Amino acid sequence: MLTLSFMRHAFVASTFIAIVSGFVGVFVVARNLSFLTHTLSEIGFAGGAFAVFIGWPVLNGMILFTMLSSILVGQMSIKESRREAVTSAVSALFIGLGILFLSLSSKNASSATNILFGSVVGINLGEVQQLIWLSIVVLMVIFITYRQLKFTSFDAIGARVSGLNAALYSVIFLIVLALSVSVAAQIVGSLLIFILLTLPAASAKYFTHGVAKMIGLAILFSLLGTWTGLFLGYLTNWPVSFFIAVIEVVIYCCALIKQKYSGAA
Repeated sequence: MLTLSFMRHAFVASTFIAIVSGFVGVFVVARNLSFLTHTLSEIGFAGGAFAVFIGWPVLNGMILFTMLSSILVGQMSIKESRREAVTSAVSALFIGLGILFLSLSSKNASSATNILFGSVVGINLGEVQQLIWLSIVVLMVIFITYRQLKFTSFDAIGARVSGLNAALYSVIFLIVLALSVSVAAQIVGSLLIFILLTLPAASAKYFTHGVAKMIGLAILFSLLGTWTGLFLGYLTNWPVSFFIAVIEVVIYCCALIKQKYSGAA
């Protein structure tokens, strides 16, 4: 399996994606931003379709669209009362734009499939290197702002009382989230990206409570899903994203069962 260059590229890419997803996902869950991750996945689809339309690398289009829209959408949906309406409106708009760009493009239907569900075969060395650099940027930003992100995510009231500029770190995190969506979409596709950015972290919180431990466990669950998904996808020729989704859902169900019985005890 690893004698094939595209599989080696996929395993390297999935490793960095899992690490980024584990780090970012814990803060996504703590901030209750799962809805925004889902919205950014649709925006990423539109960005990828736009890139196909004008002849750019798909990742560049995703980064452009998610970066420009993440702060705007995040600020529009701060109020919980309008969160559902904003999510629906933005999702509908960008799905429509994505379909329009693909219909205007000269590419075939496989381009849409690759954007929506990811493509292991289509990952070349240049894209892997770009993904690695983006992952390093995301991780460096998180390391530099870790204490502040932890404070504003897990104790928002205390952060405001202490005078910490919560709005600034909210913007920083939205940018980090946008980059993470673009990075992780290379393996699981824009349609299922919210799986890696929410389920591993959501599962981890039922097994441990320390933030650092939650991040470590979320990374482990992400690695388990992506590595096993790649292996099973190679054996069966089924979509890798399908296996990743099933594995992460199974882990989450196990976490819920563990929580139920430990609570009963």
